[in-house]
Amino acid sequence: MQPSRPPHQQPTPPFNFPAARRLREALGMAHGHVAYGMRASYGLAYVTADTIASWERGLSSPSSAELAALAATLWCSPGDLMGAARTLREHRLARGLAPEDVARESGVEIQAYLRMEETNTWRGNERQSQALARALRLSVPDFVAVTGRAEPLAELLRSAVTTRWQGYVRPVAKLLPLEKRHVEDVLRQMHEDYQSRMARTLSWGSGASSDASGEAGRDFLEKILEHFWGLVRGGGA
Repeated sequence: MQPSRPPHQQPTPPFNFPAARRLREALGMAHGHVAYGMRASYGLAYVTADTIASWERGLSSPSSAELAALAATLWCSPGDLMGAARTLREHRLARGLAPEDVARESGVEIQAYLRMEETNTWRGNERQSQALARALRLSVPDFVAVTGRAEPLAELLRSAVTTRWQGYVRPVAKLLPLEKRHVEDVLRQMHEDYQSRMARTLSWGSGASSDASGEAGRDFLEKILEHFWGLVRGGGA
């Protein structure tokens, strides 16, 4: 009888099954070779050739522990076998790091880090946020997404471009692993872009100017994060 697979305690990470197949084939390994390696080296006695084949067909997905063992057997990093990381935990898994490693690098207690990972809500201070981004090699957009700050950031940006942007530099900077001066430059540019767009629209004529202005403004505000990230990248962050 085939040993039963342990129940998953956590959601499975995103799995790039075509990549798994390509990496296995590049090594000249059959499904059975991979399964044997995972059984012999990582104690996953229930893994068979059929298990590997099922993963590669996208019929099932490996757990976090299985993904780490599969990556080691295929001589690659877990990130090479994952789809786009969506959460704080998935970014950690993609880097092949233990929770203790990230907590230590970020300067937070391990239990506090585990709670933040479980809720996908980062509560570290500015220094700890910068350390987290370095430890996981997060882009700023990824940092915002995995720590649950996208919508609060969008709301601050909408207020900044429609009122006085200067009052939003500090609140925005607190959400991001970015230098305050860079945040200031980006907010100034966004405010100018939004206000000039509104002014140009209003100058088109008296006929449909109000409707056109409203539509232009709504479009800019709906895509506020896209504008923000474009300017952040353009400034070399």
